Amino acid sequence: MHRRRRTALLLSAALVTAAPLLAACGNDAHPGAAAVVGGDRITVSQLENRVNEVRTAQRAATTGDAQYEQAIAKSGGLTRDTLHGMVLDRVLHQAAEDAGVSVSRKEIQEARTGLEQQAGDAKALEVAWLQQYGVAPERLDDNLRTQIEAQKLATALGTETSQPAFWKALSDASRKLGVDLNPRYGTWDVEKSSRVDTELPWVREVTAAGSRGTA
Repeated sequence: MHRRRRTALLLSAALVTAAPLLAACGNDAHPGAAAVVGGDRITVSQLENRVNEVRTAQRAATTGDAQYEQAIAKSGGLTRDTLHGMVLDRVLHQAAEDAGVSVSRKEIQEARTGLEQQAGDAKALEVAWLQQYGVAPERLDDNLRTQIEAQKLATALGTETSQPAFWKALSDASRKLGVDLNPRYGTWDVEKSSRVDTELPWVREVTAAGSRGTA
């Protein structure tokens, strides 16, 4: 449990950002795409659906508007965090594939069963993952696969998920995939396998317009 939680925290901590939410509108370079990873598009619609899954789960897990608003305030960078996670999942999977690592359905189920027992029950685990990592209940198995994949990759590399060798494998995978983010969501730092914010005048203008309800 502790190792899995450290891995989850490691990957989730990389997503945390204080940047404001931006309107999810495409541009000429990325029409309708939030990111392109290995030639595959992560569409703005797919990103919005993921964010809505979390918001819906947060609403269901809270009582009253005040509690819900607190949950939103604690996850203010959810759109960018979610996109980071969607890209990082693909990067990690590529690195694992390159290392000959795979995760079985049985491994995911065994991990979930163990975590449910420690949390108390299935619902308690879902709430914990939602609150700690911003993972909607319907994405819990996918997230567990990511955590197991990360740990197995580290083991295959003879290292730990916190060590440079692990992140170099992710960097190599990022480079291989050619991650390309829509500029309004930032850029992808290949060396760190991490999304970073960009300071572009037109992005600030779109953000300001969105705050006036015109985007």
